[in-house]
Amino acid sequence: MSSYIRANLIRGEAVVYQAKPHWILFISWRSLLTLGLLPLIEYWSSEFAVTNKRVIMKMGWISRLVLELNLHKIESVNVDQSLLGRLLGYGTITVIGTGGTRETFDRIAHPLAFRKAFQEQEGEFEERLDQQRAASTGLPLS
Repeated sequence: MSSYIRANLIRGEAVVYQAKPHWILFISWRSLLTLGLLPLIEYWSSEFAVTNKRVIMKMGWISRLVLELNLHKIESVNVDQSLLGRLLGYGTITVIGTGGTRETFDRIAHPLAFRKAFQEQEGEFEERLDQQRAASTGLPLS
């Protein structure tokens, strides 16, 4: 598990899915001109995870972009893939929060698996909330 994610897990939180940038980062002019150094830094400094409570995404080493959203504060996780992205297994993930937060992360490996993990955890989170509400009101679940 990556260091940022491990260091920022809260009590009772567990990582259920983790992703990294796709190797396609290394096939670019930027990679060629920097002898692969910039894509390597981007690869090793980027962390993406779905936990049982949140979605955590961090990019950057010196200048960081961090997104940590509770599952119930996320409206959707969208995936965009080009034909090449579908063939090679990478795509763009856009996380849309309830307050209008919209963050996009490019060239993520296995973006559909990331979205599926989010959707599964969101469903389980809703079930736990329903059970807590039912227990506090004494009413049976519908």
